[in-house]
Amino acid sequence: MSTATITAPPKAPAPQTKPVSEEGRIGLRGNLRHIGALARRNTLQIKADPESMFDVLLMPIIFILLFTYVFGGAIAGKGNQGDYVNYLVPGMMAMMGMNISMAVGTGVNDDFKKGVMDRFRSMPIARSSVLIAKIVVEIGRMMVATSILLIMGFILGMSIQTSVLGLLAAVGLSLVFGASLMWIFILLGLTMKTAQAVQGMAMLVMMPLQFGSSIFAPPTSMPGWLQSFTDYNPLSNLADAARGLMMGGPVAHSVFLTLGWAVAITVLTAPLAIRKFRDKT
Repeated sequence: MSTATITAPPKAPAPQTKPVSEEGRIGLRGNLRHIGALARRNTLQIKADPESMFDVLLMPIIFILLFTYVFGGAIAGKGNQGDYVNYLVPGMMAMMGMNISMAVGTGVNDDFKKGVMDRFRSMPIARSSVLIAKIVVEIGRMMVATSILLIMGFILGMSIQTSVLGLLAAVGLSLVFGASLMWIFILLGLTMKTAQAVQGMAMLVMMPLQFGSSIFAPPTSMPGWLQSFTDYNPLSNLADAARGLMMGGPVAHSVFLTLGWAVAITVLTAPLAIRKFRDKT
């Protein structure tokens, strides 16, 4: 009598599936939902830490008072600070966007130090939604700072010489350009090792761009080589565009250059920032 040995058939290998977190599997509606949830999370963080809004609330007040009463008399003449405010406020709208954008880079760097970003990268969400949510919240902070700047400008004697639509167009242009700058600082935040290094590098970029521009003074009094730099400075283009939209004058050229800079910066730096966020260890 013989015994037959019965062997079970080998199990089929489990099918390998791609991680759900790959952005190709997430549609537009899912991306928007993730951005909204993450933006709400970032907003609640601000609510839990109101001190994080001090820069937005105090910076416009301090800067406009400082520059108006330090530079106003020298540039517009003693007693003509009101005329200088009309010149200064549109330029400071460009400056606000750059200063607030720096906070995005330091915030991203700090979140990586705390391990928050590692948790996000382990979740089934689009990688870009994490960074876009930060930009959405910072745009909201920028709108608050711009509103305070305009209120202070009106208190100091500023008058809009075009229309409300021109004012809104100037604000919108500043927000668009500021959002593009945030991708640069996000990339810096993902590249530098510490938040202090991000701030140091940001200051090296910000100071020449801000003071080598038409934000605070007309470039006609500058030496020739600095005037050439000012002509190509994107902050000068934004300041001139905002001035034309709010106070009158030619705007088409400056608006076109500002939008061109915003598109170019976003196209070049956004993909690099998203890839760096995906690969950062």
